[in-house]
Amino acid sequence: MSSATRVFLRVSRPISTRILLSAYQSTRSLLSSTSARIMGHETLIEAIKADHQEMYDYYDEYIRAEGDIDAQGKWARLLTWEVARHAAGEEIVVYPLMEKHLGEEGVRMANEDREQHQAVKELLYRLESLTPAKQEYHDTLKDVINHLKPHNDSEEINDLPALEKVIGKEASRKAAAEFSRTKKLAPTRPHLSAPNKPPYETLAGFLALPMDKVKDLFASFPTEEMKEDMAKHENNTINTT
Repeated sequence: MSSATRVFLRVSRPISTRILLSAYQSTRSLLSSTSARIMGHETLIEAIKADHQEMYDYYDEYIRAEGDIDAQGKWARLLTWEVARHAAGEEIVVYPLMEKHLGEEGVRMANEDREQHQAVKELLYRLESLTPAKQEYHDTLKDVINHLKPHNDSEEINDLPALEKVIGKEASRKAAAEFSRTKKLAPTRPHLSAPNKPPYETLAGFLALPMDKVKDLFASFPTEEMKEDMAKHENNTINTT
């Protein structure tokens, strides 16, 4: 038995079956609500864009919940959860494809993207040590979005169209499916010292995931009612623009 497994068992043993079942059901709900939007897309670029939009939506809800510290904490936690899984999916699936099919330029773009991911991970790691009631928490989360926006735009405008042009639609669909599967097995929190290239990142992710899930047991995420309210707000915004 590995040391990581022994630690996991020591931590999880006092947790009741009822709590574990509740966490399992909560995780399934989170996964279904995010992966459903991805699985309906055909290509990798569409899947990535859907993820990017979710990040912005969660941050918008964080801002909209101003004055409600509990709600803001839940939206920030979901944003962190999504960014961590998304980053791992890109680093394990997308960036190796860029390096393989786009030559030296693909290697350059992938390395630049990994560096940008690391900056965001460091901000999210700092965020976990803060509380939503503090101004520093708000400023740090704003920095996360300010780092993500140009990075996401560059992927959507430059990286992914170049990759899809080379690999074609069918390979892009397969990559999108692999990306979605990888996210389901990815860590849900930032790990600054973890590798950012496969196969070592894949292994590190499998080792970190159980501990992340234990932490998620005691974390608060947006309720289904809050998500429904977000969807209504998005629809109203679309209808008025």
